[in-house]
Amino acid sequence: MTGIEQKLALIRDADLLAEVEAARGGFLFAQIVEHILHRQRERDAARAVEDAREQARARMGRDQRRRDAVRLVIENEPTAPENLQHIHSVLALCGLPYRDPGAEREFTRTYGRNSLSLVAGRLKDPVTGAWEPQGLPYGPKARLVLLHLCTEAVRQRSPTVAVADSLSGFMREMGFAVTGGERGTIRQFKEQVHRLAACSMQIGLWDGQGQASTLNVPPFRSLDLWRAQGGGEGPTWSRTVQFHQEFYDTLVRHALPVDVRAARAFSGSARKLDLLFWLGYRLRALPRPLRLTWANLHGQFGAENASIRSFRQAFKADLAHLCEVFPKLPASLDDTGLLLQPADPGALLVPPRQGMPKGTAKGMKARG
Repeated sequence: MTGIEQKLALIRDADLLAEVEAARGGFLFAQIVEHILHRQRERDAARAVEDAREQARARMGRDQRRRDAVRLVIENEPTAPENLQHIHSVLALCGLPYRDPGAEREFTRTYGRNSLSLVAGRLKDPVTGAWEPQGLPYGPKARLVLLHLCTEAVRQRSPTVAVADSLSGFMREMGFAVTGGERGTIRQFKEQVHRLAACSMQIGLWDGQGQASTLNVPPFRSLDLWRAQGGGEGPTWSRTVQFHQEFYDTLVRHALPVDVRAARAFSGSARKLDLLFWLGYRLRALPRPLRLTWANLHGQFGAENASIRSFRQAFKADLAHLCEVFPKLPASLDDTGLLLQPADPGALLVPPRQGMPKGTAKGMKARG
């Protein structure tokens, strides 16, 4: 077999073979075959890489496959306006309870020198007319509800947000089936809407040198409930939620963009959502490296872990999962804690906003 025949035997793709036949008998046939063979080899190499990725993907668990799929989408499709949701910067710094607090009526979390306090409230039942105690909001669904409602308020430029129609679509977008019944997702999300609307929120600020202040920043002013039509089992959805005006005003000015595709990847984990929001806030306005100790991190993200040792293991896994979606994330862990580096815009969770304000709303600045 001659040299050119050996090269021809390595060309297999139908379109490339057609090019070979079209060039056959021409003066530069040998050079054209060489060029076509080079293209075949490039294709073969790309297929080998993709085959290796598919084999690795086949060995992944369901959640890891979801993160890998989100990474590919984000890498290949730059963030567009339709991919952005919004959450208040204060809520990016203040985490809700991770798990159901049960009968507890108050929750406090400290982040740096500042603290968040939530107190459970009550709602007027539209069927009985009685005051019904609501529990504290908790878990990933409460965070997703806040993300959705803040987004709708920003998009509509209105503190009053219709819940019934829009939330079902958002649930589907986050990967949740919209199901009814006692254990259905509709009931679970509705419960978090009610808990959020009923609770009161305070943020305590301390300068560490003898001065402190307390801010009352309830997110919602009112929640409209109605009785189900046709003899149903009681209220099925909330009609509207109205944000507290001061909270809404600061939300419009200081809404933190969140890539909804990333939120979808972590929709089952409250702490990963908190970490996603918090990193997005920190990295958008980080002028110099920021180091947080394990004690700092435990105070903000360690509500489920009594010991720093168990928290460190869980936090390392959570950050590793975020890095699977954002491989360029400029965050690293060592024996002393977390180090964040100022990031190139390409490494950020969302594009940096032009004219970034120096802080959040007046009086709502928070230190890590």
